[in-house]
Amino acid sequence: MPERPVTDVDLIRWSEALAGIARTGLAFTQSLYERERFEEILKVAADIRVAADHDGGRFDAEAVAAGWIDSVDAGVAGYVTPKVAVGAIVGNDRGELLLIQRGDSGVWLYPTGWADVGYSAAEVVVKEVEEEAGIEVEPLRLVAVIDGLRLGANGLPFYSLVFHCRAVGGDLRPHPLETRDVGWFAEDALPSPLAGGGHWREMAFNAIRGRPFDVVFDLPRRSTWRS
Repeated sequence: MPERPVTDVDLIRWSEALAGIARTGLAFTQSLYERERFEEILKVAADIRVAADHDGGRFDAEAVAAGWIDSVDAGVAGYVTPKVAVGAIVGNDRGELLLIQRGDSGVWLYPTGWADVGYSAAEVVVKEVEEEAGIEVEPLRLVAVIDGLRLGANGLPFYSLVFHCRAVGGDLRPHPLETRDVGWFAEDALPSPLAGGGHWREMAFNAIRGRPFDVVFDLPRRSTWRS
């Protein structure tokens, strides 16, 4: 059976993986020889990253590599790991889903944001939903752990922890900087465009309707590099 063609998602994932290995190596090595090799790997990773960019040259290989090198810290602090984001699947008494229209891209998605130091993941969820949508929520359970690179995210590598939440108060109020609009939507009346093509749609409505389903997570691949 022929191999599937290499996609931009593959290139981004390979680039970020190589960059993570090299930056972590730079954080721990004391060898000048190893530093030179790791920095060369970062240049190759930057070339791969640029090859995946088909949106008018947003990335410059030298600048990408230099940024990676500048971000290196020594020791454990320099061990490169994915960032952490949190998301909230929020339903109301009518079985509708809370969605926000993101201020940066204009796509619609459940409330989501980066985790903050000093807060638990559930506390960040409560804070993000109120900030982005004006709705007060109670987290009920974790419903998904998602690898952003698997979905083709173009930014930093991240894991998203998605919680099912119940709305307990507040009024719809979009954040003036982060969200263009906010609303409650029935499954047959979702706005467009949906982030990620709405791959999360079934999971979200299963959660708010109380249907049983397992926590969603990315299963291990037979080959780490070629799915």
